[in-house]
Amino acid sequence: MPRVPRKKSETGIYHIIVRGINQQDIFHDDKDFRKYLEAIKQISLESNITILGYCLMNNHVHILIKENDTNISVFMKRLGVSYAYWYNRKYERSGHVFQDRFKSECIEDDRYLLTVIRYIHRNPIKAAIVNQPEQYQWSSCTAYYNGKSQVVNGIDTRLILGVFSDNEELAIKKFQEFMEEQSEDKCLSVYENRRLGEREAYLLVEEILKGKPISSLQTMDPETRDQLLCQLRHEYGVSLRQLSRITGLSIHTIRKV
Repeated sequence: MPRVPRKKSETGIYHIIVRGINQQDIFHDDKDFRKYLEAIKQISLESNITILGYCLMNNHVHILIKENDTNISVFMKRLGVSYAYWYNRKYERSGHVFQDRFKSECIEDDRYLLTVIRYIHRNPIKAAIVNQPEQYQWSSCTAYYNGKSQVVNGIDTRLILGVFSDNEELAIKKFQEFMEEQSEDKCLSVYENRRLGEREAYLLVEEILKGKPISSLQTMDPETRDQLLCQLRHEYGVSLRQLSRITGLSIHTIRKV
């Protein structure tokens, strides 16, 4: 069945979500996050794409973007290929890193533009990672809080801050107040499976092994072991870190499956 063409934004502004293939983590340490941000900055400059905001979560990314000379599909393809090449070399793997097609929604007015930037910046609060949006290291919130209405580390804050006021200091103050408001913003979202508890994950591993001790995974032939690990990760949703804690296998070994 042919794909439905993306809806075209009259303003050229889009909220984009890209996620790891099979809901896998795409960022495992600070270097991964930094590499992706470096790629965003470099490719957006080369493509004359304006980045208005972002938030990098472990297994998905939100980007608020404005088309200029290059459309979003071309930009996202270049970004995905650049990061996947680096990621696969680093973790000694091959194949896709991101889910095949990114999600996007059009932003057609200032009111929804502000709703989306708040939704993006408050993602880590929703995930119970931080209590305040500016506390999260891998979002554009601090560029708005600490910068001026200009391009700050590749993020163009001028358009959104200008919605609040022409006065730079007042605009930043109002933006902070808006970010800190309690809200039930509904925007384009990524479907996240419920995370398994540690006990549930442990019982699943025991069930898959069918009576064999969990320690047997460490001496099992690699092909059989990898099949079991793949089933636990992708069919049952046991996380990489949970499997490492339960089985004693290294994260590096499990990640390659």
